[in-house]
Amino acid sequence: MVDLALIKEHLEVVGSDGGHVGRVDHVSGDQIELAKLDLAGGFKHHMIPVSWVDHINEHVHLNVTKDDAKARWTEKPH
Repeated sequence: MVDLALIKEHLEVVGSDGGHVGRVDHVSGDQIELAKLDLAGGFKHHMIPVSWVDHINEHVHLNVTKDDAKARWTEKPH
């Protein structure tokens, strides 16, 4: 189990392939909201589940690839 307290604002989120997925805005329940001011997300907030997190160090590392994460993330409703 990942310690959610280690997921800090502005940490880079990377896929299992090392690809840039986005940057953390904040954690809300079992979801990580990615910052909208990031080119990778098309300047929109996206949500990814905490269950995709493999480990955390200077980055949040996912257990899915960048392309898989982007195909499966959800856009935050306005």
